[in-house]
Amino acid sequence: MTAIHSVISFIKEQYKTESFIPLHVPHFGGNEKEYLIETIDSTFVSSVGAYVDKFESMMKTITQTEKAVAVVNGTAGIQVALRLAGVKQGDEVLTQALTFVATANSIAYLNATPVFLDVDLDTMGLSPKAVSLFLEEYGDLREDGCYNKNTGKKISACLPMHTFGFPVHLDELIEVCNYWKIPIVEDAAESLGSEYKGKPTGSFGKLGAFSFNGNKIVTCGGGGAIVTNDLELGDKGKYLTTTAKIPHAYEYVHDEMGYNFRMPNLNAALACAQLEQLDNFLDNKRNLALEYKSFFSNNGINFRTETINTKANYWLMCVELQNKTERDLFLKETNSNDVMTRPIWQLMYRLPMYANCQRDQQINAEFLEERIVNIPSSVR
Repeated sequence: MTAIHSVISFIKEQYKTESFIPLHVPHFGGNEKEYLIETIDSTFVSSVGAYVDKFESMMKTITQTEKAVAVVNGTAGIQVALRLAGVKQGDEVLTQALTFVATANSIAYLNATPVFLDVDLDTMGLSPKAVSLFLEEYGDLREDGCYNKNTGKKISACLPMHTFGFPVHLDELIEVCNYWKIPIVEDAAESLGSEYKGKPTGSFGKLGAFSFNGNKIVTCGGGGAIVTNDLELGDKGKYLTTTAKIPHAYEYVHDEMGYNFRMPNLNAALACAQLEQLDNFLDNKRNLALEYKSFFSNNGINFRTETINTKANYWLMCVELQNKTERDLFLKETNSNDVMTRPIWQLMYRLPMYANCQRDQQINAEFLEERIVNIPSSVR
């Protein structure tokens, strides 16, 4: 109990307040108001406008990819990225159960089925070893791709999620998936600004998807982005997310089922102002992470840090408690004292809509589910 109250005091000291401390709030300290007013004055407030174009250009540069497509939110981005990667109705997608529900939902929206595989303890993201073991047992490699011996369904994609901004072991995962002819789509919703061996997350897979929800490191209220190095796929993504409308001066012609997943220019204006501050946000969060690391190591609590050859954005920072009893006590005491903390997500196969999905033993995922707690991580 004493240790928890020391944590509460330390966090309040970092944020210099005795009032309620949220988990993660946006910081608007740049050109947000200026760009919003400019957008309103232009009357281009909906799905086309200069800031949509600017946002896509900025995201292309930040992620070091060839094409970026603005979308309405991160979930929509993952859904379309999976479709672009070749996921069809009745197919399967390998992913992790330790994730936010949007990862699994984006698969289900395509009438495909998630297969839940374990995570690594150090990254909390999809384990290349778990993927390899699963495919050695159930994979059936054919000329047109990989099939699941257990279900007979095609495994059309692998969807790792960079949990809290900590990159998964990408080299190993790419090697496994390349052997089994399975394209990777990165759920990079939480990892804007994170790097693996000096290269941005989201740029390794066939496609990547980002989120700009209100609690993300950079926000525009909602919003998302698809990124890719395949220009043809990128152009197709732009086409599908803008209702699959064939360009014409005045006629409305749509030649396949698309989506109204367009990011409004108002949101894009806000996103551009936020992206201009990304480097500063990353520096501030890294400094906070260093303060946390020093404090928690001196108090016998494991503060989770980035792995070798990676640079995490420290979107949501977290501690690992000894067991579920300690986790629950930590959550109760901190939240009762106006310091918001949150457990890691409930594993996807515990949810009723995904209870019957194929999965492995989930040894690491269940270990982490009982121990990981997010702590306040806002830019100070």
